[in-house]
Amino acid sequence: MKISLKRIYAGVAIAGVAAMSLAAISYAAGARINTTKSIPVGLYWTTDAPIEKGAYVLFCPPDVSVFDTARERDYIAGGFCPGDYGYMMKRILAAKGDTVTVTNNGVAVDGQLLPHSKPIKADSAGRELPRYQSDQYTLGSSELLLMSDVSDTSFDGRYFGPVSRSQVKSVIRPVITW
Repeated sequence: MKISLKRIYAGVAIAGVAAMSLAAISYAAGARINTTKSIPVGLYWTTDAPIEKGAYVLFCPPDVSVFDTARERDYIAGGFCPGDYGYMMKRILAAKGDTVTVTNNGVAVDGQLLPHSKPIKADSAGRELPRYQSDQYTLGSSELLLMSDVSDTSFDGRYFGPVSRSQVKSVIRPVITW
């Protein structure tokens, strides 16, 4: 039995359209895939869970110069957030009333040094990284410290400082990570 090249192309096209449709439907329903080192790589689902310490969140970076630099250097992607930034995923490691200190040894929250929080002085291209400066800063009611708790090299709060709760678009829950 001979299969024509036309039929093979048609089959591939149909499969491609079906895969893109499934991806679009999954995204609209709340599926998000993380491919960065900021939080465990995997599939996450958006939820209406409360924005609280320990939660993973999807957020739009604020439109400030440190994120312009991050986008220019490909630390973050471009996207649909104000400032043409892409969404970011991090974990809330400090919130209202927590005291945050950033030193050369890392980020401490209420005196406890966070793992994977030691600031790196330069990126892999040798360019100086920004660093949030805070001897002791107590977060206000609308401020969050968004960090990685799994990567030493994540572009996170040790570089850009606290962000407003209003930047958070959704709490996300891991479905499967690896």
